[in-house]
Order: sequence, then C-alpha cells, then structure tokens
Amino acid sequence: MAETTINIKPRNAKWCYSAFHSVTAMVGAAVLGFPFAMSQLGWSLGITILILSWICTLYTAWQMIEMHESVPGKRFDKYHELGQHAFGEKLGLWIVVPQQLMVEVGIDIFYMVTGAKSLKKLHEILCDDCVPIKTTYFIVVFAFAQYVLSHLPSFNSISGVSLAAAVMSLSYSTIAWIASIHKGSQPGVQYGSRYSTKAGNVFGIFSALGDIAFGYAGHNVILEIQSTIPSTPEKPSKISMWRGMIIAYLVVALCYFPVTIFGYRAFGNSVDDNILLSLEKPRWLIVAANIFVVVHVVGSYQVYAVPVFHMLESFLVEKMNFKPTRFLRFVTRNLYVSITMFLAITFPFFGGLLSFFGGFVFAPTTYFLPCLMWICIHKPKIFSLSWCANWFCIIFGVLLMILAPIGALREVILQAKDHKFYL
Repeated sequence: MAETTINIKPRNAKWCYSAFHSVTAMVGAAVLGFPFAMSQLGWSLGITILILSWICTLYTAWQMIEMHESVPGKRFDKYHELGQHAFGEKLGLWIVVPQQLMVEVGIDIFYMVTGAKSLKKLHEILCDDCVPIKTTYFIVVFAFAQYVLSHLPSFNSISGVSLAAAVMSLSYSTIAWIASIHKGSQPGVQYGSRYSTKAGNVFGIFSALGDIAFGYAGHNVILEIQSTIPSTPEKPSKISMWRGMIIAYLVVALCYFPVTIFGYRAFGNSVDDNILLSLEKPRWLIVAANIFVVVHVVGSYQVYAVPVFHMLESFLVEKMNFKPTRFLRFVTRNLYVSITMFLAITFPFFGGLLSFFGGFVFAPTTYFLPCLMWICIHKPKIFSLSWCANWFCIIFGVLLMILAPIGALREVILQAKDHKFYL
C-alpha cells in the first residue's frame, strides 16, 4: 500500500469558505427543536435566552478568531493547540480534547438520528399505504452515505458538500417558519406550561437550555476552518474569517429567531420536539423541507467528523508509530462511522440527545472555554469591560452545563421506558 500524507491542510480558502463552513457547522437540525424549547421556557424567558446565547457566542467566536494567531509567526490550527497555549501543554490537552471529542462525536450521533428521522418522515408522507419502517434501518441508510464521504481528506475537499449543506439549512429553516405562518395559531392553542407539575416544569426549563445551547456548536471547528485561510502580516487570516463569521451569524439570526417565534406561535405548548413533525401541510413543502434536512445533516456530519479523523490519524501515526497509509485512513474512518451508527441506533431520542449534548459538552466549548483562554492569554484588567464580559459568559455557560443535562437525562429516561432497543 502506497503511503499518503495525513492531515493535509492547504491554506488557500477565501472568506466565503469560512462563511458557509460556519453556517453548516452552526445552523443545524437543532433549530427544528427551538419551538419545543420555547414551549418549555415561555415567551419572555425563551426570547431572553435565545438573544443572550446569540450575543455571547458571537463574542466568543470573535475571541477564538483573534487568538488563532495570538503568537507572532504561529497559528493555532486546532482547539486543543490553543488550549495548550493558554493552560499549559498537559492541562490544556486534558481540558480541551475530551470536550472537543464529545462535541464532535455527539453531534455526529445526533445528525445520524436526525437524518434518519427525516428519511422516515419522507417515507411516511410519500408512501401512505406502505408498511412502516423502523428508524434503525434509516440510520443504516444514512451511515452508508457517510462511509463514502468520510474518505475525502480535508475541509477543502468537502467544500462542495458543505456549501450544499449551508444552503439546505437556510432553506428548511425558511420553510419551517413560512409554513408555521401559513398554518397560523391553531384553535385552542395554549402558551402556558406544557407540564402538569412544578417538577416537570423545572426540569423542562433545564432541558430547554440545552436545546438552545446545542444550536451554537460551531466553535469546535472555528480554528480548523480558519486554518485553511491564507495569512500575511498585511492581511491576517482573522480579517477574512471574521467577515465570514459575521455573515454566518446573520444567517443564524435569520434562521433561529423566525423558526422559534412563529413555530411556537402556531402550536404553543403542543408543538413536537421537531417542528417539521407538527407541520403536515402543504405536503409538498414539508417533503422538500425534510429532503433539505437530510442533505444538510449529511454535509454537517462531515464538517464535525473531519477534525476527529485528523486527530485520530495524527495520534496513530505520531504516537502509535503506524504508517500513514490509505489503508489506515480507510479503517479509521469506517470504524468511526460504524461507532456513531451503533450509538445512534442505541439512543434514537431526538429531544433528549439535543438537550444533553447541548448542555454537557457544547456549553463549555462554545460559551466559556474561549473566555477562560482569553483571560489566561490577554489578562484583562479586573472589572474592565473585557473582564466583565468574559465572566458573564463564563457564569452563563457554567449554569447551562450544570442545569441542561439534568433535565435532558430525565427526558431520555422517560423516552427510554417505551423504547425497544435494536428492534
């Protein structure tokens, strides 16, 4: 077997690449669960959390972009490299790598489930008289697409897939809120608590925090995306990357806020944990939206899988002394897809997975780890604007990390009671 280079990273991407890669990474199927989160939070608290998350994560995204070249002549191309610079070689590795891996593996499991459920919904809509097919089989179908795409070597190689995914995410989000407006407020719609007990209401609020945190997960690949952009003293990479990130966050606002507001307005506390499941008509539009979801999550899976591939292959070559062959790439990537497929089949709970991963692993890497690294590297003056902003994001993120998994685990346990594993 001929040898091949592991982790090739050509630095020839333009700002528009950073825009659609960031859109693909952030604007995901999580937005389809936002109306459900609103039904748990209520109007005032829901809108407040949504706005705070948008502002906080835009700020931490700016921090990561700025810190990419915080040392003259050196670029931190991976999240853990920046963590090692901020916290020290060993501590930085142990703080960042487990969190980053859980984010990337977790979101790939979630996208396996999401893609499968959209395929199942398509089958149910287009074939009314057909025998129902279990979600498990659709997860396997989704996995086969990933077996093929996983052998593309780098971010630049998946740029076409990523662009298509970014367009699809904008498209199905637009369909979701337009269809919700068309549906209008349903007869007897209620906007009070969807739970009959105080305990259920409290746990529901906790779970909803994780749902929203999940929607801002793109920070885990910001440095990987920025590493593909050329940088010179006259025009550092942060200029192009920030331009692309601004575009991405405008798209995020155009997707997240209308879907959340109009979806909740239409169905109130009876909305499903995936707004497309609540929307049945117009039939052709809902079919199109589910197709767009499938295309999007196929591409998004790769955006999060590529950093994992590079990390695993680098570890095997540099630490375990494997030869960097095509066979190594073939085995490593197929094994990763197989593991995420197995876990998706085992835990196909859309709402519970959304909230648990959102709180437990996305909140640290998105909301407060960038702030901690900024404080360690730049050491802002105590009680300065920068110091206060960072500590606000840290406290907000820590609360999300603690509270969201509590509500999510309760939801998963309730869903698992009636679930027949592997059947």
